[in-house]
Parts: sequence; C-alpha cells; structure tokens
Amino acid sequence: MNHTQRLTLMAVLIAIGIVGAQFIWFPTGVARAYPIQHTVNVIAGVLLGPGPAVAVAFGIGLLRNMLGIGSLLAFPGGMIGALFAGLAYRWTKKSGLAAVGEIIGTSILGSLLAVPIAAVFLGQAEGILFFVPGFLVSSVTGAILALMVLWRIQKRNNKDVS
Repeated sequence: MNHTQRLTLMAVLIAIGIVGAQFIWFPTGVARAYPIQHTVNVIAGVLLGPGPAVAVAFGIGLLRNMLGIGSLLAFPGGMIGALFAGLAYRWTKKSGLAAVGEIIGTSILGSLLAVPIAAVFLGQAEGILFFVPGFLVSSVTGAILALMVLWRIQKRNNKDVS
C-alpha cells in the first residue's frame, strides 16, 4: 500500500468513525459508548498498523469533540485501544488477537486514564470501576463487528478471480 492509499484509507476510517457515532451509541454512566470507534480501531490496527491506527483514533476523537458529539473520554479509550490492537496484530498476525488488544487497551488502560480526565476536566470524581463496564461493553461490541468486517474482507480477497 503506497502513501496515498494509506492516507486515503485513514481518512475513510475517520469518516466512518464520525458518521457511525451519529447512529450507533449508548449511554454508559458519565460517558457515551461508541462501538464503531472500536470497530475502526481494530480495522485500522490490522490494515495500517499501530501508529496510523492511533492517528485515526485521535482524528475521530478530535472531530467528535469539535462537532459536539463526543467527550474527552474518547481520547484515552480510543487511542490506547487502537495502539494495542495494532501492536497485537503486528506481533501475532492474528486479527482475533488484535480485537483482544483493543478490548484490553480500552477497557483496562483506557478506564485507568479516564479517571483523572473525568476528575480534572469533567468535574466528576468517579472510580475506575465506574468506567470499566461501559468501556468493556463498547469495546467488545466494536471488536466483534470489526472481526466480522475483517473476515468479509479476507474472504473477498481470497476469492478466486480466474
């Protein structure tokens, strides 16, 4: 994949993340869960690698905040989940483990970082256990969707063209 194709795919994934946030979300206490963010994270981690996946997650979080359809909590969960998804895929070449990396990165480490962000910037002093269930449900849902999309892409690419 050349540089132009990589940037184009990143832009398309950011657009999917923004549009998907409009249609598929659910409340999880102090934040809203956006499973399409996690779907995009896994797909970006598998197709582009950890660095570009983090850039895509940052772009989605930034644009969602600028458009008023996200919160600052989009950054820790999205970016760490994307990083872990990309690293897991880089090390194992297994999309299932990329999905697990997304879930662990978002629900555990993202939750840890959400606590000080919520306390300082959102004025809510909630504990980590307050964030884990919502982040976990959102990331598991998104990871499952990503695995279905990646399975379909792989099936299409392996189709005999003769």
